[in-house]
Amino acid sequence: MTVPTPPTTRGALERREARLAWSLLLPTITIVSLVIVLPLLAIFWISFKPVGLADLRPVAPVIRESLRERSGEMVIEYRVRNSSQQKEIVGMGFTDTLHDGVTLGALPEPCSVDGGLLRCTFGDVEGGFNERIRIPVTLDGDPDALEEIVERTEPAGFGSGNNILTNTEFTLDNFARIFDGDEFWSVLWATTFYTVFGTIGALVVGLFAALLLNKSFRGKGVLRGLYLFPYVSPIIAVAFTWVTLLDPFSGSLNALLIQMGVTDSPINFFGQRPLALIMVTVFEIWRYFPLSFLFILARMQSIDTDMYEAADMDGASPFQKFWYLSLPMLLGILSVLFLLRFIWTFNKFDDIFLLTGGNAGTRTLTVNVYEQAFAISNIGAGAAVAVVIFATLLLFSFFFFKYISREEGL
Repeated sequence: MTVPTPPTTRGALERREARLAWSLLLPTITIVSLVIVLPLLAIFWISFKPVGLADLRPVAPVIRESLRERSGEMVIEYRVRNSSQQKEIVGMGFTDTLHDGVTLGALPEPCSVDGGLLRCTFGDVEGGFNERIRIPVTLDGDPDALEEIVERTEPAGFGSGNNILTNTEFTLDNFARIFDGDEFWSVLWATTFYTVFGTIGALVVGLFAALLLNKSFRGKGVLRGLYLFPYVSPIIAVAFTWVTLLDPFSGSLNALLIQMGVTDSPINFFGQRPLALIMVTVFEIWRYFPLSFLFILARMQSIDTDMYEAADMDGASPFQKFWYLSLPMLLGILSVLFLLRFIWTFNKFDDIFLLTGGNAGTRTLTVNVYEQAFAISNIGAGAAVAVVIFATLLLFSFFFFKYISREEGL
């Protein structure tokens, strides 16, 4: 009897179906790739450039035109300036169209008239250049109507400036700056502590909450809804509530601790080291354990109950049933949750910024990105810190999928 062998090559129909599938998926793949890749490339590009907030505006001439009366005569005033305070503009100048009814008087040195076109050339100007050009004019007709006509059209500037965002000048100064000194390592330590303990704490609390609500009792549905409250509440509301309750001067918790004799003086929970870092980590655990709770509870309810009944017949204790039966079945979902929560917590910014503003030892890498880019106006250094965050998470994901996920069958 001859055993049929499967074909080793794809047929015409299979190739046609593959082409159709790729053609249908191509728009989605292209859009997703652009959304992910283009911002990532922009961050990498900026991280190697000494870019500040002032450099985000292209270096170009800025011209403002106005018609006003000075010493009894009408004057067209042009205010010309360099948009950059540091970079020069080569061959800077402007042109403006002369309207009927407007006759120019004596022209200043850099200006000339060619037909109906006014042209003023300033040559190469340094950063911060600011000049006013005043040209007396004679108006033939209604001054108000001519003023509206003159100011309706904008003069056109010309000149080329070195745009630091698009040139080929690259430097490692941004990375040298963020790695220099002990500041970066303290920030990295705070980020690691916040991420590791926040992630593990959210998983552990979520696991215990799932074990509790996996039982049948009256009011279980209401309790499940209450458990979701920290996660579904607006972050600005819960952060403000925590700050108010733990305020050292008017907070309810401090007043209660003093009345109970636990402490003699108010405790500044969000203003002293290392308590502030511990408190923002506790806030992270409290706010995000419901996500772990939902996934773990859903997985626990899908486990077959027959093996638990067999374990009861064998006299297994509740801890033994959890350790030898439940936990092996939950390792897969726990691994996925650990990966997601680690990445999300590592990238967390709003929680810490709303609670402490990054003070008292709670300055993480994401807060550092904000402070570098906007507090001290160094966009390049902020992008460099963002690249460090990306590289760290990429390295973590590599080790996770290479070692941990294999053991859990992911």
